[in-house]
Amino acid sequence: MALPVFSHAQPKDATGVLVLADGTCIWGKGFGATGSSVGEVCFNTAMTGYQEVMTDPSYDSQIVTFTFPHIGNVGANEEDVESRGLGAVGLVVRQAVTPHSNFRAQNEFVEWCVSHGKIGLSGVDTRALTRRIRLSGAPNAVIAHSPRGQFDVKALKHQAAEWSGLEGLDLVPGVTRGVLEDWRGGYWQLGTGYGAADNAKPHVVAIDYGAKDNIFRNLVKAGAKVTVVPARTSLDEIMRLKPDGVFLSNGPGDPAATGEYAVPVIKGLLDADVPLFGICLGHQMLGLAAGAKTAKMFQGHRGANHPVQRVGEGWGESEGLVEITSMNHGFAVDVDTLPPEVEQTHVSLFDGTNCGISIKGKKAFGVQYHPEASPGPQDSFYLFEKFVGMLG
Repeated sequence: MALPVFSHAQPKDATGVLVLADGTCIWGKGFGATGSSVGEVCFNTAMTGYQEVMTDPSYDSQIVTFTFPHIGNVGANEEDVESRGLGAVGLVVRQAVTPHSNFRAQNEFVEWCVSHGKIGLSGVDTRALTRRIRLSGAPNAVIAHSPRGQFDVKALKHQAAEWSGLEGLDLVPGVTRGVLEDWRGGYWQLGTGYGAADNAKPHVVAIDYGAKDNIFRNLVKAGAKVTVVPARTSLDEIMRLKPDGVFLSNGPGDPAATGEYAVPVIKGLLDADVPLFGICLGHQMLGLAAGAKTAKMFQGHRGANHPVQRVGEGWGESEGLVEITSMNHGFAVDVDTLPPEVEQTHVSLFDGTNCGISIKGKKAFGVQYHPEASPGPQDSFYLFEKFVGMLG
């Protein structure tokens, strides 16, 4: 099957370009920040939540192709920012970003992209680009924006071809917190914003590998007090905080690379019988700590409409139930490497990949998807209640 063909010659009015590692140039209109950024090109099928996507640290070193054509039309606001960290380096969209039309907007999305250093490219056949990714995998690329349309294409092609890619790359040091933080934010409500957390019990220590803030808000909503610690916090430092449970956050990069320093800590927590809950990267590293392996996916899962089924023992009447989930990952736990003491609890109905595990004899489980992202919209909130409920 032939791949979509993109023009190598620069159109007269082009102010932006996406240069793939194979030398293919995809031209369009640039917007947002100027300059260039290198990353892996992926696609996201969500119809809403573009600001949350762009501020999710799990997208560090990635260029997001949105399959929904109208991105930016509800503007931007401070409440929908998921992290003050890096997030995605750029985005590719079909239609030009129009002036916002939403009562919650505080500024235009183009202006927001400028202030947050995000490079945008519009006017692209995103369906063709998405098809290319589906057929040949997620490519490395450089996205560039020059208002005057001046590009050193040869240098951009070299930069895209020479970039190492995400496999083997530990990106967590660039997105984790630098110091311990007592989390103060509560759950969001329209008209009142985010409430304040109280000094509830039990106490959850959350290891920040590049976390989304709404995870902590959901832990608070479920009844926990949350302390967030940097990714390289030692086992002794965590235990001195006297946690009732430890949360392992999402984050970017290759879990095996981050696991070189994170997995020994997680193994120590398992040995101490500390209850654990992991999401996305945290789920993958919990799998590594339990003896499984992770692998790079061909194209990854990114969107807000991914069906996941509950499997295995312990679900009672809800066994076989399907959740509509939000996902953002390019690596997965290899189900064929799960040791006997690790049970698969969730599976993707798109491709059968692992989406959840639990460790027998331990209060430890993880899911590959993002329950805090409100897919379904509330299909997966039970996971936070399950975790906090097992802490006593």
